[in-house]
This record gives sequence, structure tokens and C-alpha cells, in this order.
Amino acid sequence: MKLSNQAIGALMMALQKSLMEQSDIVPLLSEMDFTAVEDENTNDTVTLMVENPPVVSLEGVTPPFTIEETEGEE
Repeated sequence: MKLSNQAIGALMMALQKSLMEQSDIVPLLSEMDFTAVEDENTNDTVTLMVENPPVVSLEGVTPPFTIEETEGEE
């Protein structure tokens, strides 16, 4: 059994969210619901999908600089 690309993306989003919020990743991972899906092409490969991937919001996040600020400095 392997992780689907969607499941890998969901895990990476959980990691990004925990890093941005400086919080523990364990609660995010324990809330994820996984579903096993058979590969339609081979019918023998099973991958895991995440039914409820985490939502990452950039609201309230301020970058350390903007593109406009760096363009004038060159």
C-alpha cells in the first residue's frame, strides 16, 4: 500500500500549516480520514487517499518583503 499523490500533498499541507502556526502536527494527522483506493489500471495496487485534507489559510500572514520593494533595490 502506498500514499497517493493527493495524500502526500495533504501531509505536506499539514506540515506547512503546523510550521506556519508553530503548532503540533500530531492533532492534524490524527484528524485525517484515510480511504484505500484500488488503482483503476492495475487493480492490484492500493493507494491511500485523505478524505479531509487540512486547509491552509494565508490570512493574516505578512511576508518579510514584497516584490515591489526588491525591484527598486537592484
